[in-house]
Amino acid sequence: MSTETLPAVKNEQRDRRIVVVAATYNEKYTSALLENCLEELARLAPGVQVDVVRVPGAFEVPVMVRRALFSAEARPDAVIALGVILRGSTAHADLIGTAITQELLRAACDSLTPVIHEVLLLNDAQQAEVRCLGTELNRGIESARAAVAMLNLIHPTAPQAANSQHF
Repeated sequence: MSTETLPAVKNEQRDRRIVVVAATYNEKYTSALLENCLEELARLAPGVQVDVVRVPGAFEVPVMVRRALFSAEARPDAVIALGVILRGSTAHADLIGTAITQELLRAACDSLTPVIHEVLLLNDAQQAEVRCLGTELNRGIESARAAVAMLNLIHPTAPQAANSQHF
């Protein structure tokens, strides 16, 4: 289990948009992920527009991520994907987790837009408690921090350091 967390960095931009796509299945955990993500986004990037889309389960997350990224309407500057998959006694959870990961990566690479992947594949409810409801390894908070860090990288407001590159 990784115990590293991202540092919190602020974003003062006002013309940016983040879409959060969150599953409702395993609602206790996914709602906590979403709540923590939204609170951290409000703290770190109060001027950024945040839109939330809820989908039935983790498997539906990539479809709505792609819809947000490739719609004719306002394209987001980043997307956060949230969900919780709990392993059972079959390989189903692993197959779903792998498919979601591949599709989220493909969506990010095809659109050249950051897609923050926090669709968690966990062994049990204890792991879900730590990552969704806890304070030290909360992946909802982590997802917001990653999105803001990517906004700052792609749309810097301050001059870049001499040895860094802007693409």
